[in-house]
Amino acid sequence: MQLEFPWALGPPDGRYVLRGHAAAPEHVLVLTTLGAPERRRLRGRRARAASPAPAPVATARATLVSARRFETPREAEAWLRDVANRTEASEAEVRDAVTALNRVLHHQRVAAADPHVRQVGREQALVVRLGIGDGEAMAEGRWTRAVELPAPRGRERRDAALRPQERLAALLGGRDAVLACEDLALRAREDLDAGRRREAALQLQAALAAALVELEPWAGRGDLAARLAELGELRDGVHAVARRALEGGVDDEAAATAAHALARLEAALRARTAAGFD
Repeated sequence: MQLEFPWALGPPDGRYVLRGHAAAPEHVLVLTTLGAPERRRLRGRRARAASPAPAPVATARATLVSARRFETPREAEAWLRDVANRTEASEAEVRDAVTALNRVLHHQRVAAADPHVRQVGREQALVVRLGIGDGEAMAEGRWTRAVELPAPRGRERRDAALRPQERLAALLGGRDAVLACEDLALRAREDLDAGRRREAALQLQAALAAALVELEPWAGRGDLAARLAELGELRDGVHAVARRALEGGVDDEAAATAAHALARLEAALRARTAAGFD
């Protein structure tokens, strides 16, 4: 799987072996920077007239090579045809690749103590390719044969959840405000979707505590009072999951508890904005 993004991802170019259970290799990630702008020494230079031309940007190419090999070229060709012709199968491959890439970016964020290293989503990729190849060529991000996957069709979205332009206008116009619980819930969702259960549990605990206070002024709007009561009932379970996270692990049952509570919190946040911002 190969994805390209219109910014530098963070880790230096090179090959990275991604290991799973018992340190068994699962993938080789090849990172390459394409079209990087020339780095010029700025020391001692004076300001000069600005140009209206856009500044050149680097493109990052991430090639994720599976450690599982095919026995014959014919088997590989058959697999590529099958997956490329089934949207559900090809998008599952993309999701797995994005998850693996985000794991590397998360580790880079922590290793470099750089909060600006960001994760990526499928919709941010300039191009997504699925292919097969052999040996050293694959390790250099080159294929024997590849197909470019089309962008998935836009998913239908709930009106209350996604009125981003209206919400943005309200925020910029001072008719609404970003709640701390909203940002915390987004972080919890990012962690949970990436499989970082401990981090998600701790973020969720903070998000829920903030929400129970911050959403109270809107309790009279729609069914938000009932939703707040539901969140209050979920609080003890969320605290228990956070305690498990601090003790070192979040099992499947605890993760399911956190996922349910987060979904109900997200629903309450959508309900707050459902009636508009007038």
